[in-house]
Amino acid sequence: MKKIFNLFDLSQKVNYKTEVLSGLTVALALVPEAIAFAMIAGFSPLIGLYAAFTMGLITSILGGRPGMISGATGAVAVVFVGLIVKLKEITPDITPEGILQFVFATVILAGAIQILAGVLRLGKFIRLVPQPVMFGFVNGLAIIIFTAQFPSFYQKGSSELLQGSSMFIMLGLVLLTMLIIWGLPKLTKAIPSSLVAIIVVSAIVIGLGVETTTVADTLKEGETIKGGFPPLTIPNIPFTWETFTLILPYSAIVAGVGMIESLLSLSLIDEITETRGRGNKECVAQGTANIVSGFLSGMGGCAMLGQSLINISSGARARLSGIVASVGLLCFIMFGSSLIERLPMAALVGVMFMVAIGTFEWASLKTFKKMPASDVIVMVLVTLITVVTHNLAVAVLIGVVLSALAYSWENAKRIRARKHVDEDGVKHYEIFGPLFFGSVQGFADKFDVLNDPQEIIIDFAESRVADMSAIEALNAVTHRYAKQGKKVHLRHLSKDCRRLLQNAEAIIDVNIMEDPSYKVMVNKI
Repeated sequence: MKKIFNLFDLSQKVNYKTEVLSGLTVALALVPEAIAFAMIAGFSPLIGLYAAFTMGLITSILGGRPGMISGATGAVAVVFVGLIVKLKEITPDITPEGILQFVFATVILAGAIQILAGVLRLGKFIRLVPQPVMFGFVNGLAIIIFTAQFPSFYQKGSSELLQGSSMFIMLGLVLLTMLIIWGLPKLTKAIPSSLVAIIVVSAIVIGLGVETTTVADTLKEGETIKGGFPPLTIPNIPFTWETFTLILPYSAIVAGVGMIESLLSLSLIDEITETRGRGNKECVAQGTANIVSGFLSGMGGCAMLGQSLINISSGARARLSGIVASVGLLCFIMFGSSLIERLPMAALVGVMFMVAIGTFEWASLKTFKKMPASDVIVMVLVTLITVVTHNLAVAVLIGVVLSALAYSWENAKRIRARKHVDEDGVKHYEIFGPLFFGSVQGFADKFDVLNDPQEIIIDFAESRVADMSAIEALNAVTHRYAKQGKKVHLRHLSKDCRRLLQNAEAIIDVNIMEDPSYKVMVNKI
């Protein structure tokens, strides 16, 4: 067995006690989260718990980031809300069971898309996410984790806050939990402080009979987390083109949200642990987990940054902790539901508050006067979009687009031309800065075609031709000089620029050729 786990952990040394205890802590923290996310979409708590078990187990074994925890998430649950609305519009009399069949099929298709993305090695594109977007993503997620705990401070089935002693007891237990998590590591790190906090606060509440909100109070009337092993389900839906086109957009969104959230979480944990995960392998693992989840009555999901940080902060670094968390969660469902339902929400809320505090990038607040204004705007905007929409994928995509536009705008202003006429009467234009779609207008304005001599040289030693817009700009400049009967030499084009120009000849008229005397490119006259 030891050899098997070492194989799972890529031969790294495993601290079994830390892994097991950390896994049990995560299992306890997964319960209220999975229930809450299932309820967002209007599902039974077991649908979320089954997804948390399946996603966590498979990604822990097959994933590209040991120590990262996956399960049912709010970002995925929100997508299903839209699908449910669409299904009810098309079939007003559809039953809740019928809706679940479409949800399972959507999850399975999303998993197939994620596997395809991993096989095509699309995970590497996470490198395109700029640091301000990462800051915004992490800060937004921290705020979401923090605010998601607020319903525990309301009376059951009501929009009114707890009153009097009930509120003081709740606050006191939350603060006690946070104090233990903060203070225990200063004394010993032998046992995860989060697990100790949950056990101590639960013992106080259950042992002394303290009246406070429990996990059972978060469930609807008649609902329970008690269940068996996830039942095998073959989605009972019409296998038609219409069904495929109906669920495909939602599957694509689930796949995209899952991959973005998982890969960003992977990058953050890489930074914390100073190790490197494998993004493409994680995509395949997430896809496999979603497919199995769909067949085992789960709502699917992706990586969970909050639970992953609980795991990492407890000292776990291997796959065993995620396996223990998943198996432990299944044991809670099958054998320990009555005990888990008695756990005080204050203990779990305190744990998640500490996770939120630890997740927030407090250092990002110090960068407001040091970072470029565009980066600060992107960071704040991504944070706000994440908090308002709870759609991390949309927030990150908007942040990447805005960062790219800001970068393009700044580089478009950097195109420069140093001009001089040599002793032979040839005018030189020495270009500085990249020539691409954003700078072509500035590039064109540098030339005085009518007043220039009969021969000019455009020198690209400090520049490069970057895209089709740049090629078209060169084509336009050479055309303008050709109309005046003047000769143009393009000097010091890099090999990739020459290749780009040669490839473009089949599409547009590139007015250049090899010049034996200058060893450069010249126009055909």
